[in-house]
Amino acid sequence: MKKKHYIIIACIAIGTLSLLLIPRKQSDDNHLSTKAVKGDFTARVYSTGQLQTENSELIVLPKEMSSRNIDMYEIKVSNIVEEGTVVDSGGYVATLDHAAVEELRTKAQEELETSLNAYEDAKIDTNLNLSTLRDELLNADVDLEEKKLILEQSIYESPAVKRKAKLDVERSERDLEQKKRNYKLKQKQDEFKVYRAWEKVKVKQDKVNDIDKLFKVLEVKAPKPGLVIYSYDRFGKKIKAGSTISRWRPQIAELPDLSSMLSKTFINEIDISKVKVGQSVKVGIDAFPEKSFDGEVISVANIGQVIPDGDAKVFEVSVKIDGTDKDLRPAMTTSNIINTAYLEDIIYAPLECIFSNDSLSFVFIKEGGNAYRKQIVQLGISNENHVQLIDGVNEADELLMNTPTDADKKLFSGIEIYERELKAKADSLNNEPANI
Repeated sequence: MKKKHYIIIACIAIGTLSLLLIPRKQSDDNHLSTKAVKGDFTARVYSTGQLQTENSELIVLPKEMSSRNIDMYEIKVSNIVEEGTVVDSGGYVATLDHAAVEELRTKAQEELETSLNAYEDAKIDTNLNLSTLRDELLNADVDLEEKKLILEQSIYESPAVKRKAKLDVERSERDLEQKKRNYKLKQKQDEFKVYRAWEKVKVKQDKVNDIDKLFKVLEVKAPKPGLVIYSYDRFGKKIKAGSTISRWRPQIAELPDLSSMLSKTFINEIDISKVKVGQSVKVGIDAFPEKSFDGEVISVANIGQVIPDGDAKVFEVSVKIDGTDKDLRPAMTTSNIINTAYLEDIIYAPLECIFSNDSLSFVFIKEGGNAYRKQIVQLGISNENHVQLIDGVNEADELLMNTPTDADKKLFSGIEIYERELKAKADSLNNEPANI
């Protein structure tokens, strides 16, 4: 009995060893697969953004700084209230650099005094010049009278003497007329010189007056009640104490209208073609994870921009948030789910089922056992997990999710799908208007 028992054990051991030593063929049954589904399909684009108000009251540099008489094109912010401060109408917001304006006024006052001195000098010069000309005019008049008297007394003189006396009178008359014309011309010239000097005085005086007006409004006040939010300078940095504000970008801060909020986001260039005005959006707020809001795309930028410190191009998109919420504040971080497409009753499958080479997309359709078909497909829209299958796959077809070992030996099925796509692309190119 014992001998029989040992024989059975020995046979089992030999059989097990034989199974281990015989090489096994890998079965294609180990491939993961899933079925194509028919149903409703939603394509989405995901992005993060930042809350901002749709409308706001800007707090800007005083209008007095825009005067043409003031040679000041930028000014520093000496002090500004903390961001988020609630202010009343007329309440203090910021102080601009007094020292810079004082320096400007000192220079303007010096220029005014210089122009006043020049004006006084012009008047004195005019009086001296005209006084000299008047003396010359008087002397010429006296000389003419003398010549006329000599002519009258030469009545009994020889013709030659009479002739000379007459010529002397004519010469004196011409000289007198010349001096009169010179006097009038010089008078006009000097009057214009004095006028120009006075105009310069007025310009310098206006400049001093405008600087004095600016000095009185260097404390910036709120135009209405509201929550103070800092604006951004031309470099994209928030305004703060020490920031420089220019006349061409005069915003210091703003008082946002919290009743109408936007989510400002940036979409990469790969997805921007999917985003259109009017699409619905689900907006989440990082600060309040339990809250979400419905929204709508209201604008899509036509021109992209490069992300700072990067090469990726993005396009600005604005999403208007429906309704109001007292907890929402500008600059809060948002998450945006943009519904770019919705199709009913279509066939779709996971992205993992789709394979491609340089020119076409295809799937592996299981046909029973280890058999499969290498099928060309026409793809439609996609989302983060699935893609629409326009042609080449039927509902409930079982699709492999990884590549079979002998896939390279398989011929493609559905070559007519590929040919149709090529023809459609060619027709599209032919129908494009030619560039002139």
